[in-house]
Amino acid sequence: MMNDVSHSDTPLKATFRIKLNGETVAIKTIGDAYRFITSLSTVEWMEFQSQHNDAKVGLEAAAEDAMMSVQATNALRVFFVRAKLL
Repeated sequence: MMNDVSHSDTPLKATFRIKLNGETVAIKTIGDAYRFITSLSTVEWMEFQSQHNDAKVGLEAAAEDAMMSVQATNALRVFFVRAKLL
């Protein structure tokens, strides 16, 4: 499952541009987002665990059903805002 999600080309309903180590990273697809939020350990996201879990579950659902991409995008937006990445 995780492998399929991380390779999903399903577009998000918004492109997120996040500064990471001085460079801007564009997150455009379900796969981009999933790789980004799962690339760090759970400890890194511990403060935002609830939003992280919601975003991860939303992305997994959207990888299986593209109609869920709106919900996944919204969950990601909440997570990124809470983590002060946007």
